[in-house]
Amino acid sequence: MSAPTLPAPARPTPWRVPPLLLAGIVMGGMIVSGWAPRDRVTWLLETVWVIVGLPLVVLARRRFPLTDLLCCLLALHALVLATGGHYTYAQVPLGDWIRDTFGLQRNPYDRLGHLMQGFVPAVLVRELLSRTSPLRGSRWPAPLTVCACLAFSALFELFEWAAAVIGGHDADAFLATQGDVWDTQWDMFCALVGATVSVLVLSRLHDRRMAALEAAAR
Repeated sequence: MSAPTLPAPARPTPWRVPPLLLAGIVMGGMIVSGWAPRDRVTWLLETVWVIVGLPLVVLARRRFPLTDLLCCLLALHALVLATGGHYTYAQVPLGDWIRDTFGLQRNPYDRLGHLMQGFVPAVLVRELLSRTSPLRGSRWPAPLTVCACLAFSALFELFEWAAAVIGGHDADAFLATQGDVWDTQWDMFCALVGATVSVLVLSRLHDRRMAALEAAAR
């Protein structure tokens, strides 16, 4: 008598979140954000990543589709950037409410933005490393991901420094230092924390979503 055949393990199925729906949500958020912002130049500087990145993701979605997890996080990050661009980070109403409610010295929305600057790009970097390099399955993607996010944060701070040199006081809304002499260091620290938390919390889920994407492509 032959042994019973065990059923094959079910393949992980991709989430049913249409990428074009997310793109539409982001476009809608950008339209609202760009409607009479407090400072047009600041809006452009804060949202240029969305203006450049969204078309790239849409155009590459057939040749190199991203996981649903990454697409959702990128859309959320885009909305955070759009909100900060519309109001300027130091004057976002939600941040003002948190500051007044908890007795903080500054509007904390800028800190949220830099946490997201590490949290979301960490998933993007990890996905690129896992899918396009021989590092998948090794221990290297985690530390390299955190290092890449911290390097990008430092590059962004140099970008802000250049804006301050060129624009002088006109760049204050973009810098959003709010009088904190350690703002640059805090920004990079927040990005480091965001990237580290992202790698620690989302790695297993991210691996499952990448496996689901590969299964759906077969």
